[in-house]
Amino acid sequence: MRMRKQEGVTLIVSLVMLVVLTLLVVSSIRTGTSNTRIAGNMQVKTEATAAAQQAIEEVVSGDFANVTEQQTVPVTMGAVTYPVVVESPVCDNTTPIRNDDPSLNTSNEDDRICFNDDPGQPIFDKDGKPIPPPSKCNQQLWSIKANIDDADTGVRVTQGQGLSQRFYKPTSC
Repeated sequence: MRMRKQEGVTLIVSLVMLVVLTLLVVSSIRTGTSNTRIAGNMQVKTEATAAAQQAIEEVVSGDFANVTEQQTVPVTMGAVTYPVVVESPVCDNTTPIRNDDPSLNTSNEDDRICFNDDPGQPIFDKDGKPIPPPSKCNQQLWSIKANIDDADTGVRVTQGQGLSQRFYKPTSC
């Protein structure tokens, strides 16, 4: 008689174990799916960031100082083409370059335009030492931003970059 009572308990224990195993399997499947989504989202964000950087580099490689309006640059990364909106560059700072600046090289063709042929009257400091006259060039700091807001992938990225470049003085800042 005791055996008959235990047969029902074995069935109940087996059902409880089956439910626990089912919950473990469902939990592991959900965890795997979540990790796959996270990896996919990170890949899309990384691609979008690289696309924004590439768009900034395309704008900077041209005559970016004269860009006055934002422009949309299509950049293909992998299988997706991102519409990157590059804002017009902003000049943050201008520093005059003096004729004696070591970065200027008289033998460099690009630097020759900077040298002042007519330095004018010499200027002296309070100790009577001559102050080198300014050259015809300025060192300018620019900042450029690129934005991606792609509805297809749901990614939003803003990428900024600073740039220091020498310009002939007529370039406004």
